[in-house]
Amino acid sequence: MSKLVNRRNAKTAGNKIAKTTSRRRFLKGAAVATASAALAFPQISRAQTLTLKMQTSWRSGDVQQDMAQQYVERVEAMAGGRLRISLFPIGAAVDTFQLQDAVHKGVLDGAHHVAAYWYGKHKAASLFGTGPVFGTNAAQLLAWIHRGGGKELYRELVQDILKLNIVGFFCHPFPTQPLGWFKEEIKSAEQLKGLKYRTVGLAIDIMQAMGLEVVQLPASGVMPAFKRGVIEAFEYNNPTSDRQLGAQEVSKHYMMGSYHQAAEFFEIIFNKDKFESLPREHQAILEYAAEAASTANYALAMDRQSNDLETLITKDGVNVHRTPQSVMEAQLKAWDNVLTQLTKDPFFKKVVDSQKAWSRRVGYYELMNTADYKLAYKHYFPDRIPF
Repeated sequence: MSKLVNRRNAKTAGNKIAKTTSRRRFLKGAAVATASAALAFPQISRAQTLTLKMQTSWRSGDVQQDMAQQYVERVEAMAGGRLRISLFPIGAAVDTFQLQDAVHKGVLDGAHHVAAYWYGKHKAASLFGTGPVFGTNAAQLLAWIHRGGGKELYRELVQDILKLNIVGFFCHPFPTQPLGWFKEEIKSAEQLKGLKYRTVGLAIDIMQAMGLEVVQLPASGVMPAFKRGVIEAFEYNNPTSDRQLGAQEVSKHYMMGSYHQAAEFFEIIFNKDKFESLPREHQAILEYAAEAASTANYALAMDRQSNDLETLITKDGVNVHRTPQSVMEAQLKAWDNVLTQLTKDPFFKKVVDSQKAWSRRVGYYELMNTADYKLAYKHYFPDRIPF
């Protein structure tokens, strides 16, 4: 009996030794694998600290400069402080319309602006932010960038057609940009004819097709031009930026709702050579921080812009009007006329066709499925909106 017990004890001890040895081998193998992975994919904490120089198209204190700062904060947090961005406001190094060239040449490492600012090089640039509306909003068009071929078409335009040493990413689906600021309420498209009006991008072509005399100006030039009579009406971007610009001091009629810039987003660009010289993890952070900033930017927009619209009404005495449907119908006809001409360019047509195909499918899903939010709003706030 004692011999049997001894054999059992010996077998149990052997099993324990075997298991211990197996665990040691496993842990040793895991340690080797981890070390190998660390050598192949160095962690961010081991990467060299680097600072990139980025300029925006926005003034210090502008809500859009705050949105650019939200992007910077996410980059630096995701990189553990090993990748930093020095963010400068409009005019710190170059003027707004020189930003793309400055990044292309390496004068700046990056820029935060909108594609409409360089549409003079190729009108298809404006399709990446201030293009026609086929029934989808800015969020759905930003989805086209990511999932509908927009990213690849953008790269083709920037790198293959224009030969620019640039890579770029998009973020923050803008709320629809108001028609703008006028000396009186606009009740018909006829009232717009002959007005000297400020806008940018393809909106220039649209408003010209409606009979307006259009001037393209950066933000810094809008108020001086209005005060000198160079322009008689203008749009800039949103209630917060417009109020910070001082629009309420020169006009008391704010027209909201328009197809001239109904689906725009920020363009964040980097010098391609500089970007590709970075560690892969830093490249990924610069790209995916744009997606993270989209949520933060939109939340900030909803809060600040709605609050500032209330302030424009209650404190500044601004009359807020909904742009009449007849004006927006005239805008759609203007888009038709402009597209007839511009789609003669093969690349422009390729982008438009891609957006239309996306909008036909995605817009149908959205419009068929989305709840009637206006009905719900009027149910709870019946005296708030007149239409």
